[in-house]
Amino acid sequence: MKRVLVLGSTGSIGTQALEIIRNNKDKFEVAGLSCRSRVDDLIAQVKEFKPKAVCVGSSDDAEKLLVELDGFLRSERPEVYIGDAGLVELAKTDCDIVLNALMGISGLAPTYEAISQGRDIALANKETLVTGGKIVTDLCRKKNVKILPVDSEHSAIFQCLEGYGGSSCGKAFRTRRRTDVKPVIRRILLTASGGPFRGRTLEEMKDVTVEQALNHPNWDMGSKITIDSATMMNKGLEVIEAKWLFDIPADKIDVHVHPESIVHSMVEFMDGSVMAQMGLPDMKIPIGLALNYPERLQLLPEFSGRDEDRLTDGSLDFFTKGADLHFEKADRKTFKCLDIAYAAINEGGSAPIVMNGANEELVAMFLKGEIGFTDIADTIETVMNSIHYSEPETVDDILEIDRQARMRSRELLNR
Repeated sequence: MKRVLVLGSTGSIGTQALEIIRNNKDKFEVAGLSCRSRVDDLIAQVKEFKPKAVCVGSSDDAEKLLVELDGFLRSERPEVYIGDAGLVELAKTDCDIVLNALMGISGLAPTYEAISQGRDIALANKETLVTGGKIVTDLCRKKNVKILPVDSEHSAIFQCLEGYGGSSCGKAFRTRRRTDVKPVIRRILLTASGGPFRGRTLEEMKDVTVEQALNHPNWDMGSKITIDSATMMNKGLEVIEAKWLFDIPADKIDVHVHPESIVHSMVEFMDGSVMAQMGLPDMKIPIGLALNYPERLQLLPEFSGRDEDRLTDGSLDFFTKGADLHFEKADRKTFKCLDIAYAAINEGGSAPIVMNGANEELVAMFLKGEIGFTDIADTIETVMNSIHYSEPETVDDILEIDRQARMRSRELLNR
């Protein structure tokens, strides 16, 4: 029985993870849950899964939670923590694996604490490695902790390397077999859907609305990551995350736009062979693999052999959706965020932190209707040119740099 702590349990990844746990009660139990604002959803989750500890966003939410649970769980009421500091305390809860499904840099400090406690990490929060890549992976090696990727692209790369014979080329995790496959990797082919504005010019995107940017063609995700997909900053963040996960230089990570989102990523080896991981766009696959690693969960019914079942049993039907797969180069002139991310990881130091902090602040402003869509990339570029990139040594250093980047972004736009 594996005890799972879910950070961000009311979001898209968190709720799908709980569905997997619900359907596999012989394999998992919930050790802890957290939410930022959806306290009513959290209350329902606590009543069902009875975790030992929870974290909510405010004292009012904590009071509401305790009132709702009064008399329901009696002596089994969970420990309740509050806010960002509470997330760090929650990360100390006794468990086997922590699923980090938090949004943005808020996932960094609790992940660092969980690794300090020797907990394995199922990582759906790419900002943890974008901002804290060196200190997080160094701590993983020191504590002998695995980071198992939940992003569909990084899970695909992980599975390809496992298929080759072991993915221990990465600093962030150690697996069972081959000690090092890095020398035989020629490049990583990171796929991208292209988002809702694939094929548009920069001029055509100047007046897009929030609703249009949130209309992703393939994936159902939270609002922040959906906007990042529309600007292609999400793919830039994934390049940086892949660099730290797999210990691969950024210039060996090649982005391919693949609008069908069937091939989730590929690895090309030195002999010219390419290994791909494919499947319908379904986040339960990487979530389930990360939680149950090294074994796979049965997420589909037994194969019946009947042609008519292939369209309804959740499997990939190569005669329909898998029949035509397309790939194209990313339009980096239009979607500047991708080049900004490559520049940030090549610059090093605090550059990725500045980029990420500015992006988080600007996406929040766009979602509120305070700025235009193309202001996001333009302002990030200006912020990146105005801050010195010192090397952070602690989580507190990273959070301070993040604060400065956000403040600088607002200053520029307020002018």
